[in-house]
Amino acid sequence: MSHHHDHGHHHHSCDHHHHHATAKNLKLAFALNFLFTLIEFVGGVLTNSMAIISDAVHDLGDTLAIGMSLFFERISHKKSDERFSYGYKRFALVSALINSIILLVGSLFVIYKTVPRLISPEPVDAGGMVLLAIFGVLVNGAAVLRLKSGKSANERVIMLHLLEDALGWVAVLAGSIVMYFFDLPVIDPILSIAISAFILWNVFKNLKDFIATFLQGVPEGVDVTAVQRRIETIENVLSAHDVHIWTMDGSYNIISAHVVIADHLEKEALLKAKADVKQLIRSLGIQHETIEFEYESETCDFVNCC
Repeated sequence: MSHHHDHGHHHHSCDHHHHHATAKNLKLAFALNFLFTLIEFVGGVLTNSMAIISDAVHDLGDTLAIGMSLFFERISHKKSDERFSYGYKRFALVSALINSIILLVGSLFVIYKTVPRLISPEPVDAGGMVLLAIFGVLVNGAAVLRLKSGKSANERVIMLHLLEDALGWVAVLAGSIVMYFFDLPVIDPILSIAISAFILWNVFKNLKDFIATFLQGVPEGVDVTAVQRRIETIENVLSAHDVHIWTMDGSYNIISAHVVIADHLEKEALLKAKADVKQLIRSLGIQHETIEFEYESETCDFVNCC
């Protein structure tokens, strides 16, 4: 019984300069956010505003996300070793999970503290809130502009986080201006719950993606049946089965499959079929493949495996 295995390894040539620029931008965004989050928590207590505190929780989540992505960005570039044969790409998922849990706990705590204020609103220092909100829009706006030209997926994700923060501050600014001119302290808890609900919605969305990746789900935008059919259109390939596609971290995709070829296929034709399968897989945005080529007369235990 003769088996041919084709293992494809696709290593990205990492541009050191670009990686350094990413780290520099992220460090700046981290420093800005970290300082500002501290100011927000103090400001929220001083102005007696739950809206500011819920925005502070949001910014704390983003600060942690940036800090952890800096740390895990470094780790995830480590090469595979005896212990982690696929490399360290999945470590980024750990940071996403930790961050989601922190945001979940923080937001639920803020909602728990805010609900009584809906029933009996407390006076807030609207003037102080206006100043903090203007500062918030400026700081987050500056960080967004800094990361806007970012090339890495990490930078883009964090830019979106910061853009959300900036928009959160625009909402707080609008609410605090209204409270400055009118005696409507109930606006503060309404804003606070709206911001917390927005954070929770994002957390659940991220957790859904995390669970799909963690459970080896097929990557978004990939159709296993379509990939199998495409493989079967390749010259000298009779059929394909036991096709599995999963992702390491949402961007590095992996496939394993069994490909059946005719019993009397010449070596050159087999090599061409291998190369064609590999080329097709690359063109479909899959970076790593393990393909088992089987002769038609062989019996395979996995033919009816799904």
